[in-house]
Amino acid sequence: MNGPSLALRQRSLGDPVIEFPLFPPLTRGCPETSTGEIAYPLDVTYDYARVDTRLFEQEPGADIARWSPLLPPLEAPTLGEGGTPLVEFDGVHIKDESRNPTWSHKDRLNRVAVSAAVAAGAPGVVVASSGNHGASAAAYAARAGLPAIVLTSADSPPAAQSFVRAYGATVMSVPVEKRWPLLREVVDRLGYHPVSNQTVTHTGHPFGPEGYKTIAYELFLQLGRVPAAVFTPTGYAELLYGVWKGFVELRLLGLAASVPRMFSCETAAGGPHARALATGAPAAIVELGASDAYGIAGPVGGHRGVVAVRDSGGEALLVSDDELRLAQRDLARQGLWQELSGAAGLAGYRRLGQDFDGPVVCVATSSGFKDVGVGAERFPVVAEPTLRDLAPDA
Repeated sequence: MNGPSLALRQRSLGDPVIEFPLFPPLTRGCPETSTGEIAYPLDVTYDYARVDTRLFEQEPGADIARWSPLLPPLEAPTLGEGGTPLVEFDGVHIKDESRNPTWSHKDRLNRVAVSAAVAAGAPGVVVASSGNHGASAAAYAARAGLPAIVLTSADSPPAAQSFVRAYGATVMSVPVEKRWPLLREVVDRLGYHPVSNQTVTHTGHPFGPEGYKTIAYELFLQLGRVPAAVFTPTGYAELLYGVWKGFVELRLLGLAASVPRMFSCETAAGGPHARALATGAPAAIVELGASDAYGIAGPVGGHRGVVAVRDSGGEALLVSDDELRLAQRDLARQGLWQELSGAAGLAGYRRLGQDFDGPVVCVATSSGFKDVGVGAERFPVVAEPTLRDLAPDA
């Protein structure tokens, strides 16, 4: 049942008729359909006829290798990613991805992407990231015995940089505009395997979203059905696309009759996927304003998010930092402390203000420890503490 990978080929999202061998992963987008203005990602196809549907009779749990037939080959060791809880709150279900090994959803992606580096015999991995992705890539590279280079921005939280360095990665803070040219040079000259984007609009690693499919599989088992809607924090939309694809596969395998409506939840300071969907473009680049939600605040979008929202009948939602803070506070009051970006799913659901005929899932992506300013605040010492200080009405 949990046998070897049934992955077959890479397929262009620019033209699904165009296919390429499974290896090497085409980390610079589809070479046949991409242009200087738009880069089209690659998808992974599988031999679905050989999938044993008893795969979906197992209990959800850690280590996404339980879904190995529907993933690219997993050559990197697990750190126990996946199997995250589903918590009911305020009429919705919160999928708490902060429970992963490095406290974010990125662990699902990096188990798959670092596996590709191992399979390719790469001497190391390289990533451009200001937070979660860099920490996760560094952790999975360390577990696989590979060096990692993480290119981060100078304004990323110091705690996040310490987190990355703890795994033994080489970390360099560079100006944002220098990160991607330097990343490409590391790839071209050192042969390191890239686990982040290298193209004008986002394509990222073609295997990465496959790890996020496992969230859909777990939700199907945890709910006992397909949800009516899923709201995801959205930066480059790899998470959004991966969850959508997982549900599409469940329908393809005859296990589900429908696919949930997918909602991208972006910061109002940017919103490239909202722009692309509003204008009918395959992807968009926008001017980015100020936002503390650094994990999802970016000017560059990709075609994956457009596909997932459009084909599921969903919507692109823009949320303000104030809406994010309110959602973050309310989640924390329920014992779920999320990074500001990680609360975007709940903030987006509240902004939409719509009822659904079935369960609604808001994916919460990462721990509040990752946020800007965490640990910097100093609290006063009460020299002569009394009970009244703790309970004024006592």
